[in-house]
Amino acid sequence: MKKILALWMARNREYYRDKGSLFWSFVATPFIVIVLAVAFSSESQAVFRAGLLITSSSTQISIFTEEPAIQLIEYTDAQEALRRVRFHQLDILITTETPLRYWVNPESAKGRLLEKLLISDTTGPWQREEIKGQPIRYIDWVIPGILAMNMMFSGLWGIGYVIVRYRKNGVLKRLQATPLRAWQFLLSQAFSRLFIMLSVTLLVFIVCDVFLDFMMVGSHLLLLLIAIVGNLAIISLSLLMAARTASEELANGLLNLISVPMLLLSELWFSLDDAPQWLQDFSLMLPLTHLVKAARRVMLEGAGFTDIIPQLGVLVIMTLLFVTLAGIMFRWHND
Repeated sequence: MKKILALWMARNREYYRDKGSLFWSFVATPFIVIVLAVAFSSESQAVFRAGLLITSSSTQISIFTEEPAIQLIEYTDAQEALRRVRFHQLDILITTETPLRYWVNPESAKGRLLEKLLISDTTGPWQREEIKGQPIRYIDWVIPGILAMNMMFSGLWGIGYVIVRYRKNGVLKRLQATPLRAWQFLLSQAFSRLFIMLSVTLLVFIVCDVFLDFMMVGSHLLLLLIAIVGNLAIISLSLLMAARTASEELANGLLNLISVPMLLLSELWFSLDDAPQWLQDFSLMLPLTHLVKAARRVMLEGAGFTDIIPQLGVLVIMTLLFVTLAGIMFRWHND
């Protein structure tokens, strides 16, 4: 029994000394539950989604507001609202400015049903506008998120964890004795991982396209540019994490701390449209969010370069910031 007890105590010590295990047990799991609870906290019984375009001349409207089965979402950006109607993400869009108008996709069964309900309202007459566009399947919507998730994990663990292991094993200390400078080492690691990540992502993209035939409306070259800029942002974040980290256990915990929020809040698997505004604002602080948004706009909407400049700009700024901090903080060994 003493031998069993001794081994039992030793194994317990291994567990609580492993920062990665502690993170997943006491931080990641509760965090995932809380985020999902907040993101899907709405108790709406809505079956239909109707948009209300708010303008300076808009007036109050009672149609759709009294029926709990219809979720009425307010929009101030007309282009964004019309885009959602085009891709069946909104069943109908109405505006109460003069003249009274509504937009509907004739290929949407839910939209046609709401149209009949709308024209029966005595508030009218309503002016009808059509917007045509094929529905976006869930697989079409989620593919950019899956590809981005693969890049995130490859970039974080393929760079950060490896550098920490090099430091712990004394490899970096040996490299310090050579003419190699810190920025040269970091740059070589970044370019190596970028080449690997792009190659793997391209292979996955081709295979998925062959078997799933997902939607790809925009330019492949523009999508490649997004992948390069997004990869560099993730790699730079990983370099910053590994700049001074001394142990693999701590590195594992930090990588989990970085990846879990992006996994849940970068809209990889589900949209945050119905989440609280503060949660949506927080997601914009994550590089993966901008990578996914830009990729979706190109793949699903055929967006051009000027349309995704905001996302690319944020990713470039993040890359420069992370690389600069990583270069300043980097050290070769633990001493």
